[in-house]
Formats: sequence, C-alpha cells, structure tokens
Amino acid sequence: MPIHEYSCQACGHDFETLVRGSETAACESCGSTDLGKKLSVFATQGEKSATAQTAACGTCGNPGGPGACRFN
Repeated sequence: MPIHEYSCQACGHDFETLVRGSETAACESCGSTDLGKKLSVFATQGEKSATAQTAACGTCGNPGGPGACRFN
C-alpha cells in the first residue's frame, strides 16, 4: 500500500499517510482535504555513504553502460 506525502493548503502542515484504493487523504492537523501532493523520495540503509554524481556521462552507474541514461 502506497504511502503518500502531502502538504495541507489550508494550514501548511506537511505529513505522510497511507492511502488505500479510492480513499481521499485528509490533513491530520486540521482535517482539510485541500492537499498538495509532494514528491516522495526514498532512503536506503547501507554501510557506505552515497554521494550524488555530477560527473560527465558514463559515471552515473546506470547498469546499461555509458550513455544509457540519455543525458547527452
């Protein structure tokens, strides 16, 4: 079941909630359904710390090899 992140347009509260099927999410602070869906990101846990790659094409780690990410 997907967890969605929202920002309440009425009170500004940011929260995440489980949304099942055709349910409509409501702000857990004020109860408003006037919500803006936020871009969700995920986190992973590992032994090494990851850093963002800003180098030229071919070093992003795309399993398709250099140029596979199509950022030419």
